Amino acid sequence: MDAATDVSRTIGEVAGGLHAAVDRLTSAVEEARRPGRPLATVAAITREAPLASLFVAFLFGVAVARRR
Repeated sequence: MDAATDVSRTIGEVAGGLHAAVDRLTSAVEEARRPGRPLATVAAITREAPLASLFVAFLFGVAVARRR
């Protein structure tokens, strides 16, 4: 039963760490979405010109893929 207890405790620790990481990521995204921040700017540009934004994202993806 010690092995089962250790596995259960390890899973609990991993789940707790994952939950903390998700909370930090969520708060970082919320901070970046405030007016004047990078994600707010990208969202506004994407709303104004969706096809141009898609083209830029495609070119960025091609550039990253070629580096590998």
